[in-house]
Amino acid sequence: MEQFRLPKINMPHLPLPAAVQEVLDEAREKLAHRPKLLKQFLNCFPNTLETTTKLLDDGTTFVITGDIPACWLRDSVEQVIHYVPLAANDPELQRIIGGLIKRHAQYIAVDPYANAFNETANDWHWNATDVTDMGPWVWERKFELDSACFTIRLAFEYWKATGLTDIFDSGFKAMIRSILAMWKTEQRHAELSPYRFTRNNGIPTDSLRGDGMGMPVNYTGMIWSGFRSSDDACDFHYNVPANMFAVVALRQMQEFAEWVFRDMDLLAELKRMEEDVAHGITLYGIYRHPEFGPIYAYETDGFGNYCLMDDAGTPGLMSIPYLGYVSADDPIYQNTRRFALSKENPFYFEGKAAKGIGSPHTPDGYIWHMALSMQGLTAGTAEEKLAMIDLLESTDADTGFMHEGFHSDDPSVFTRSWFAWSNSLFSQLVYKAMKEGLL
Repeated sequence: MEQFRLPKINMPHLPLPAAVQEVLDEAREKLAHRPKLLKQFLNCFPNTLETTTKLLDDGTTFVITGDIPACWLRDSVEQVIHYVPLAANDPELQRIIGGLIKRHAQYIAVDPYANAFNETANDWHWNATDVTDMGPWVWERKFELDSACFTIRLAFEYWKATGLTDIFDSGFKAMIRSILAMWKTEQRHAELSPYRFTRNNGIPTDSLRGDGMGMPVNYTGMIWSGFRSSDDACDFHYNVPANMFAVVALRQMQEFAEWVFRDMDLLAELKRMEEDVAHGITLYGIYRHPEFGPIYAYETDGFGNYCLMDDAGTPGLMSIPYLGYVSADDPIYQNTRRFALSKENPFYFEGKAAKGIGSPHTPDGYIWHMALSMQGLTAGTAEEKLAMIDLLESTDADTGFMHEGFHSDDPSVFTRSWFAWSNSLFSQLVYKAMKEGLL
């Protein structure tokens, strides 16, 4: 992505909230025996607040990804999610996180199909010649099913952690209605959807085939997605982990409908869609693998074709229990996990320095730090969790930060030196290990 000349914006250096300072002080005590890991944690845990976060005058919060001056719905949630458990008694964190949720609701009202947005209606775009229904607020308009799911995830976790309901205004309820209507349309993409996307840059994974409509799909009850969480086009447009995430989001929206808005009609609509999507996953999203047994496919088209792989991005197959769809001891998930961490997964790489999951978004042989962090967060044993922390500690190229992908033979060769989502996911893993007494 660095071949693009990106517009620059200056992000203020926010003072760290008291609850975040307390975590850093705790780390100085518990990680004193591991000075390199301590340095990484002290760098990564506050990185989102120190480098990517801006409080706006309207009470909302704008969060860039790092080296790209736009707010991705997905990335911005994962950049702050590790602060949510700290927010119950910290008004500064409540202002930051609550403000981000409110900003997301504004963005989704502008365009529920877009994945990334500008701070203002400045007409900045990743690619100004994209053939789709762009607008001045939209940085990029790749429809990724997971995007809105992350917004719901953040609102739900924030509500449960703080008990605060000020985010649940009329705009928030309108956002739920907008998401639900759009997802219903995309259950029958070919017949009903107005969405098209083509980017004429010569990169096949940046465009949808079929004149921007995508490859044909059969009705399954699942929700169509144009692109993956890596921002690459789907091969088959029912992305299974994204649909699992949608099921979780629909369950969370049902709680909003029942306990916040007291809207039983909305509750019933959400429940029906949840049942449709979950049934589609069970019926069409499981592949009988000759070596691993039944596993969740990464994608399917509903015609019996499957994409068998895993990608380092979230949602992916590794992250299924992290998203809350099933628990980590679910038998099909365990089969799927063994597949994802094997050479049967075309994006699993083993080298002299590391082994783990990469992505078609980066070159062959590149492992993603996010994949190692997610493997640790979903690990079934303390030994595997600690092994992932050791591997993350040793592959930062002595920068003190996490990256996107690094070469499995040489971690000094890497992409994206400033990638806040990766720093935050690493911070989640290390902090969780600290609280469990493993570090």
